[in-house]
Amino acid sequence: GEEAAERGAAWALYLRIDRQRLQCLNERREGSGATVFRPWEERGDRSQFVESDDDEELLFNIPFTGTVKLKGVIVMGEDDETHPAEMRLFRNIPHMSFDDTAKEPEQTFSLSRDPLGELEYPTKIARFSGVHHLSMHFPKNFGAETTKIFYIGLKGEWTEAHRHEVTICNYEASANPADHKLEQITPQTHFIS
Repeated sequence: GEEAAERGAAWALYLRIDRQRLQCLNERREGSGATVFRPWEERGDRSQFVESDDDEELLFNIPFTGTVKLKGVIVMGEDDETHPAEMRLFRNIPHMSFDDTAKEPEQTFSLSRDPLGELEYPTKIARFSGVHHLSMHFPKNFGAETTKIFYIGLKGEWTEAHRHEVTICNYEASANPADHKLEQITPQTHFIS
């Protein structure tokens, strides 16, 4: 119905992922991590999932084709111990490795088992504005040796990347340096918490 279509549209950020550069670290089958980012309507497709390889950790590096304001996340797994139990989100740290996950995340979530993809985890939006790269770290599950994820939904707003470097340079050359400094400092204040 109309409501489902609206709901699906809200979860359409997967369309804005730069698939060529999307990475999933510790995936058992190469390329399987990418399959969990798909239409909301297809979240129940059990043939597409990612399973961790050496241990229970999974780490996704998700570059977007523009700038995203991330508002919510859905994480769907099996109703068993392979379901991830924790999710840590990092913004704008491209090519994160497992070593990098020692850093303080922007936000951490305790996850509940969600076999139907019904639970939405709201982000602290102020921390997730201006996101061009999102890293999702799943450090542990509910006790199994490996972690399985069937679907990850990302909800938010997308803004096209600006390709006007030349114009900006010209503008910067003629801009008042004092104004310019202020302009660069102001947006950052949203992220101080």
